[in-house]
Amino acid sequence: MSGSKVLALGHHQPPRVVTNADLAGMVDTSDEWIRSRVGIVTRRIASTETVDELGALAAEKALSAAGTTAADVDLVVVATCTATDHCPNTATRVAARIGCPAPAAFDLNTACSGFCYALATADHAIRAGAARTVLVVGVERMSAVTDWTDRSTCVLVGDGAAAAVVVPSEEPGIGPVLWGSAPELGHAIRIEGTPPVFAQEGQTVFRWAITAVADLARRACELAGVAPEELAAFVPHQANLRIIEPLAKKLGITGVVARDVVESGNTSAASVPLALSKLVERGELPSGAPVLLFGFGGGLTYAGQVIRCP
Repeated sequence: MSGSKVLALGHHQPPRVVTNADLAGMVDTSDEWIRSRVGIVTRRIASTETVDELGALAAEKALSAAGTTAADVDLVVVATCTATDHCPNTATRVAARIGCPAPAAFDLNTACSGFCYALATADHAIRAGAARTVLVVGVERMSAVTDWTDRSTCVLVGDGAAAAVVVPSEEPGIGPVLWGSAPELGHAIRIEGTPPVFAQEGQTVFRWAITAVADLARRACELAGVAPEELAAFVPHQANLRIIEPLAKKLGITGVVARDVVESGNTSAASVPLALSKLVERGELPSGAPVLLFGFGGGLTYAGQVIRCP
């Protein structure tokens, strides 16, 4: 096979919904303040669900949609920056939960760009002949690393997971990845300390995203031989509506623009596949249509590729 494709997607979010009004009862904030600055209205927050449990539930839905079973999976790649433990990794725990018998399994941590990194890694593994059926999972429990007394960060986060089943394809359905980083700005988004706590320099991240990401996303389109105006959808990292909408305008996107941040908040490595899975589930994208995925965040890392919609 000359490439790979996304065969199916699946997602899962905790049932607990936290509104802006709920947060206003916890910290000095308001619905108007949150909506005007980041565009978030609600987010899902885990109660007892673990990172690997969230990932497994999304994986099972993706496998069901693909018409395949866990026994067919020979590689599991989990993108997360909120793994519960150092070892065993989340990927093996997800594999155990879904009954995957003997996969290669590893975690990948590039925070908010993680799913796009993991998807590229799956594509490369299939092209190299190292895997045939790859389960790629983006999952986060950001609530576990959040300071709920810090109004600048606690209003942003959400929990959730989404997964993709990636298989060989004669016609490549996953385009070349554009990935990289701005390590000199790595301090701008952090999960540090004991216990680890999420912190960020919001204005630094905002300025970098607004000035740099559009050109990077355009280069990802060029690698795939697709013009931005030809895209059926643009699915960027769901960080902030004030970043997403200007990016879409700069790129000249005429297709669907994912805005899942409004109902899900910032779910880091889960945000791109979660938004994409919802668009597919709602029937908003035709099969085979070109979609630009672009993740950016902690590190500062970025990655993007054009895929064909399953």
